[in-house]
Parts: sequence; C-alpha cells; structure tokens
Amino acid sequence: MSANATPRHIAFIMDGNGRWAKKRFLPRKAGHRQGVKALERVVDACEKKGVEMVTFYAFSTENWARPQDEIDALFAMVAEFADTRLKEYVARGLRIMFMGDLAPLPQKTRDACARIVQAAKDNEGMIVNIALNYGGRDEILRAVRRVLQSGVKDVDVETLSDCMYTGGLPDPDIIVRSSGEKRLSNFMLWQAAYSEFVFRDELWPDFDEKTIDAVLEEYASRDRRYGSVKRLD
Repeated sequence: MSANATPRHIAFIMDGNGRWAKKRFLPRKAGHRQGVKALERVVDACEKKGVEMVTFYAFSTENWARPQDEIDALFAMVAEFADTRLKEYVARGLRIMFMGDLAPLPQKTRDACARIVQAAKDNEGMIVNIALNYGGRDEILRAVRRVLQSGVKDVDVETLSDCMYTGGLPDPDIIVRSSGEKRLSNFMLWQAAYSEFVFRDELWPDFDEKTIDAVLEEYASRDRRYGSVKRLD
C-alpha cells in the first residue's frame, strides 16, 4: 500500500461487546472489558501504520437507556482505562482527547479524563479521541449555539466546522463499524460528509491488527473523488 493511501483519521463505532459476551454465556460487562482490550490493540496497530488520529464511539447520548449496572460498569472502566492505559499513551507521546458532554458523567470519570487531557495537551503523536456521552445531532446543535453566541452573521462551513468538538482536526477518512451493522447511529454526522464506510462482520472484541490491515487494504482500493470527476489523462 502506497504512503498516500494511509488515512489520516479513522473513526470506529465499537459494536458487539454484549453479543460477544452472550455467545460465551458471560455478563455484558465482560464483553465491554474485552472491548477495551480491542481498543488498545487498534490504537497500537493504527499508530504502527502511521495513522494521525483515531476516534472511538465509547458511549452515546442514547446509551443512558441501558441498565444502570451496565452504565456504572462502563464508566468505572473508563476511569480505570484513563488512569492506566491512557497514562501509558501520554508517556508514548500520544495526544488524548474526549468529545461529548462530560458534565453528566460520574465525578471520578470526569476527573480521570481531565487529568489525562491536561497531561497530554502538548504531545505531538497520534491523537486518540474518545467520544463519551456523544451524539452527532447534539454536537451540531452545540456548534450552532456557539456561532449564535459569538454574534457571527455570515456562517459558512468552515465557521461551523471550527465549532465542532473536532474543530481544527481532520474529518475521518474512514468510519468503521463492527458486528455487521450498517448505520451511523448518530455518530460524527457533520464530519462524515466524505468519509468512506467500512462495515466488518467481526464483533468489536475480536478486532486486532489483522482487522486494521484489512480495513486499510479496502480503503486503498477506494477511489475518493469528493464529488469531482476523475480525469483520464
């Protein structure tokens, strides 16, 4: 694969943790814990391949409808992950970000996230972006409100893009969803305008470096024209 075929930004919709656990007669939180390990493998693989940014859909604004014990377990894992593995990423020079409304999250989780962001703010390595309590429609509404509050009258695409959580960062070249589902589920609706979509049948806990190799191979075969017509010179 040529160097110019390497995507700058890959976003992942991590789906199938619960089904992975159910197939093994395990509690759902066991699937989420394996999902964290898959995230770690994917981060390592993407950094190795020269990807500049990865985004993970960890908890959506709709996920509050899940059972409370599952929600509590998820947030406990986030705090644990932030205080362990993310600290290692900071030491490796990776930049850690979170996007979404973190205010409703447990204080321990918010504190862990804030510590990591602060520690990594000057890092220049691959960006690891975690979407927590995130929804694409909510993000667009938030951006519109920010524009209105600023008093700007002439709003263009660049102005609104700058007000997104990902303002100043590249839009995802690829959005990958696991478990065979084929929908965005309110994920990065604004940023996905020209993203390539890759749908994998593997459940998220089964993702590894071979999966990333397959995703990159498929991406390299795509012809990205951004609405233009390819010239046959």
